Amino acid sequence: MVWMPERMHAALNLPPTPDALGDHQIGLEARAQAGDHLDTRIWLRLLACSTQIEQQIRQRLRTRFGTTLPRFDYLAQLDRHPEGLRMNVLSRYLMVTGGNVTGLTDQLVKDGWVERLPDPQDRRSLRVMLTERGRAEFALMAAEHERWLAELLGGLPLPDKQALYDQLGRLRIHLAQLADTPASHPVEGSAHD
Repeated sequence: MVWMPERMHAALNLPPTPDALGDHQIGLEARAQAGDHLDTRIWLRLLACSTQIEQQIRQRLRTRFGTTLPRFDYLAQLDRHPEGLRMNVLSRYLMVTGGNVTGLTDQLVKDGWVERLPDPQDRRSLRVMLTERGRAEFALMAAEHERWLAELLGGLPLPDKQALYDQLGRLRIHLAQLADTPASHPVEGSAHD
């Protein structure tokens, strides 16, 4: 018997490798070629994992709660800031336009989940905050969301999760530092030429 990598994997009771996924499951990572730089393959794998998790969360939020991921994210920001947030700050935290935040706010006010209140530090501004009903409804969604993430990431042992979290943290710091540094090598034919 020849020991192929997939047989060894099965003999050790390890989960299948991404190479074992069919074309219909591999998605964005299918763009990677064996000869591609490791950086390209890492980027595609990060993108594929992020997309898969996001699709699952979107579908589950829609099915279980009849809501959307942007609405969930909006409520999560307000839950983290019980004193409420100014609309422009909420927009910045969510990385969306003010128009998107205004539309979501209008819907959530109508549903009785959030309220607009005058900002005590600036009478020209409004703060939005969760109502008691909004806080209670979001708590149900957040608990379910946490269970879903535990399920989706459950294939990784705790030490691997911690290592992945640490490595991604280092990557975030590196990316933030790059964003603060002017590009040293503009691409030919770009707007910088």
